[in-house]
Amino acid sequence: MADAASKSPTKRNRAERLEARVTAEQKSLIERAAALQGRSVTDFVLTSVQDAARRAIEEHSQVALSVRDSEAFVDALLNPQPVNERLRDTVRRYRDRADI
Repeated sequence: MADAASKSPTKRNRAERLEARVTAEQKSLIERAAALQGRSVTDFVLTSVQDAARRAIEEHSQVALSVRDSEAFVDALLNPQPVNERLRDTVRRYRDRADI
C-alpha cells in the first residue's frame, strides 16, 4: 500500500502547466498562508484548488430538494400513477428507435 507521501502533489511527475495572474495582495496572502502551513506556494495552491474542485464536483452531482419536493418525490414512489396510453405510446416509440 502506498504511503501518503507518494500521493503528494510534489512527488508526482508534472507534465501540465497552470498559470494565474494575481494581485500583489493576493500573492502575499497566499505566500503567508503557505508559510504558516510549512508548504511551498505551489503545493499550497495545488492542494487548495484540488480540494475546491472536488467540492464543486460533489456539489454539482447532488440534488437538493425542499421538504415539499422531497415529500412529493416519496409520494410518487410509494403511490405511482397507473400507466396510461400516452406512456405506452412513448415506450413503443422508444423501443422502435432503439431496436429493442
